[in-house]
Amino acid sequence: MELLTTNNVWMMICTALVFFMHAGFAFLEIGLTRQKNTINILFKNIFIITIGLLLYCLVGFNLMYPGFAEGSSGFFGFAGFGLDAAAAADLAYNEGYTYWTDFLFQGMFAATAATIVSGAVAERVKIGPFMIFTIIYVGIIYPLAGSWKWGGGFLDMRDTPFYDFAGSTLVHSVGGWAALIAVCLLGPRIGKFKDGKPQAIPGHSIPLATAGVLILWLGWFGFNGGSVLSADPALTSLTLVTTCLAAAAGGVIAALVSFLKFKNLDLTMFLNGILGGLVGITAGADQMGPTDAILIGAIAGAIIVFAVSVIDRLRLDDPVGAIAVHLVCGIWGTLAVGIFGALAGWDQFVSQLVGVLSYAVICIVSSFLIFFVMKKTVGIRVSEKEELEGLDAHEHGMDAYPDFRLNEH
Repeated sequence: MELLTTNNVWMMICTALVFFMHAGFAFLEIGLTRQKNTINILFKNIFIITIGLLLYCLVGFNLMYPGFAEGSSGFFGFAGFGLDAAAAADLAYNEGYTYWTDFLFQGMFAATAATIVSGAVAERVKIGPFMIFTIIYVGIIYPLAGSWKWGGGFLDMRDTPFYDFAGSTLVHSVGGWAALIAVCLLGPRIGKFKDGKPQAIPGHSIPLATAGVLILWLGWFGFNGGSVLSADPALTSLTLVTTCLAAAAGGVIAALVSFLKFKNLDLTMFLNGILGGLVGITAGADQMGPTDAILIGAIAGAIIVFAVSVIDRLRLDDPVGAIAVHLVCGIWGTLAVGIFGALAGWDQFVSQLVGVLSYAVICIVSSFLIFFVMKKTVGIRVSEKEELEGLDAHEHGMDAYPDFRLNEH
């Protein structure tokens, strides 16, 4: 009982830290975009966490953990609507935590996938269609995809099971694939490309973006630390060390590579490098030693700089760098489990690749269908007038900084 209490308290602390990440995402997104769209981005972030928790309670949790029967294909299962009060009363549910804690911890993860998309489509997406996308993606697609590994589905049934400790693929790439599809279908912001060349559209508050990244780093202590699913002192300590080292290496290398490439010390690249390192280590944080973690983070940091350049060259407009951070580094981190650390080996690498491709298929197909149908019916992009004058005024009738109005276009 004492062990259960200790483990449960640790899991609840981690749940709170993952919840706090939503403040980090919100600060990062509003900091890297223009002030005329601040209310709009904050509204989307608040909507995601609130509707996400309700959907996860009603449908998602039992879709993600359906209890696949022996001999099932492991593709789809559903344990029924709502939470199970009988399971909640059973303190033998798990040595690490109670049923209630399990639900809440997993529910915090569920909302993160849509938050990643929010940043990529910022400043030009209609709020209504984005809310519909969030409901379908967080309510159905994320938990269904999650069941394939974390729910004991077909990727977990392989001879060499696919491994994703805390969600480089299951959370970050799931959000990243949808972000990529949404950005392709939406098109770039007005003024982002002139004569085919990308133009910088500076965010209105780099201090807020910096605070957002530091909050996200702090939240990752819960994201990865809680994924041990107990307060095991050796594993939780190792996980936090590898998480921090990868973040540090990602930031330093991104800043260095960016300086060598562009001859300036770009703070936003530094910040995204930290996030890239965090996303990269997330798949194997408990399997790596300190040196492995530094290498994985460093490679993620370098990848960020080149990924941002490639995305620009493809004329894709991602205001916060979400595709480079969450999708590209998510794929890298997942494959890295087969290259570095305790599980490294050819069989594991192949299994990681199968996992990456499986999630690519479900996420690309589902997000394309959702956004494409809405594009052809209700439309997903605001009018030129609304975009130039700001979504805050048109979608919300509010101003985030009424005393500091700037002439922005």
